[in-house]
Amino acid sequence: MDLEKVGPGVWQVPPTGGMRVPARIYASEKLLAAIRGDQSLVQACNVAHLPGIVGASLAMPDMHEGYGFPIGGVAAFDAEEGIVSPGGVGYDINCGVRLMRTDLLAAELGDSMAKLVHQIQRDVPAGVGSQGAIATLSERDLDEVLRDGAAWAVRHGYGEPEDLEHTEATGCLPGADPRALSRRARERGAPQLGTLGSGNHFAEVQVVDEVFDERAAAAFGLVPGSVTVLLHSGSRGLGYQVCDDALAAMHEGARRHRIALPDPQLVAVPISSPEGKRYLAAMRAAANFAWANRQVMMALIERAMLRVLGGSRKTLGFRLVYDVAHNIAKLEEHERGGKRQRVLVHRKGATRAFPAGHPEVPVAYRKVGQPVLVPGDMGRASFVCVGTDKAMAETFGSAAHGAGRMMSRHAARRAGAGRNIARELEQRGVVVAARSPKTLAEEMPEAYKDAAEVVEALHESGIALPVARLRPLGVVKG
Repeated sequence: MDLEKVGPGVWQVPPTGGMRVPARIYASEKLLAAIRGDQSLVQACNVAHLPGIVGASLAMPDMHEGYGFPIGGVAAFDAEEGIVSPGGVGYDINCGVRLMRTDLLAAELGDSMAKLVHQIQRDVPAGVGSQGAIATLSERDLDEVLRDGAAWAVRHGYGEPEDLEHTEATGCLPGADPRALSRRARERGAPQLGTLGSGNHFAEVQVVDEVFDERAAAAFGLVPGSVTVLLHSGSRGLGYQVCDDALAAMHEGARRHRIALPDPQLVAVPISSPEGKRYLAAMRAAANFAWANRQVMMALIERAMLRVLGGSRKTLGFRLVYDVAHNIAKLEEHERGGKRQRVLVHRKGATRAFPAGHPEVPVAYRKVGQPVLVPGDMGRASFVCVGTDKAMAETFGSAAHGAGRMMSRHAARRAGAGRNIARELEQRGVVVAARSPKTLAEEMPEAYKDAAEVVEALHESGIALPVARLRPLGVVKG
């Protein structure tokens, strides 16, 4: 597929055939070589066929093949004339990351580091079929979680009100309707609040290894040598079921609305259609469940730290830096051609990256911009970046969400056969607590791109700028 370079770190496929807009890729030449190894470029071009798409079909430097949309794909659709596509959100609705900081110095932890990792594993239920640290939710409580998101968890003693100020959308999307969920989705979600997913989900203890932007790092509370915790999880079985239900319902809707699809996985319906409204109401509810889920787990991690290290939240300097969603569709206003336009922004494996001065950036960060969290793999660094004006102008305020897979899980298991991944990581200074050796093989560092290369591509294109590097010390996997 022919790509033309249109700027530093920016490539474009011009509209051809049924493409309504170009497909624009944010990547370095090195990352492009990996991207060409799967069907993600084709998928980005397929997205450009969809009705009501605005500007371009966009893809981030961590892009790889997904269901319908590429993972790392971003697309905005006119709120009046556009479509909504579950493939543009993904199965794990509001899979996202939450970064916590402390005043603890990693150099002073000693043997407490391993104890802390294993205490987190004991206190945070994880993996397929795991049940939450709280009892199965009643019908009434589940309805409140689906409507109120992270605020429900805070009301029930999991965290503090200040946590909501540092959560995207304050941890709750308006317009959620619990009645839009199927009985099966509710049954899958009721026992899973406060659980860490399997696969690429994790809770990771880290150290602030290097600071690149002292002003932004100071605003975020990131001090060289200090301990942080990064949490990655989503809406669990509830979100998966919402996506599955919507895909089944929308195929007939797409035919009825005569939406031509270059790929059946891109099934979509008008935003204003009954199917579109129902999906959005259910997707918002699942997103709220995910924010409540991460809020509960943050409180469980805090309790684990207090058990091992003593003190209090205040003496540990424990607080939330930020929480961002990865898989979500949100109604936003963006400037296009000098005019404000209301659009439904699909971010699938992509994160919001709003700049300094934006009213949705927390007040404490408004002079520097929104934290953009880019997790790495188990053996290599994660990064904190910051959103930019260029992202608002070009990518609807979006950036990369992580390292991006290089191998399928099956290929990673083959590559890891006969290896002791936990011992290899221990030799690199990373304590690992995992319930399954298979998970460690699937998630080994070689299965992913290097997050440092992804961040370099973000920097080159100007859509996010690096603030700090976080080196892993210990990781809990589901």
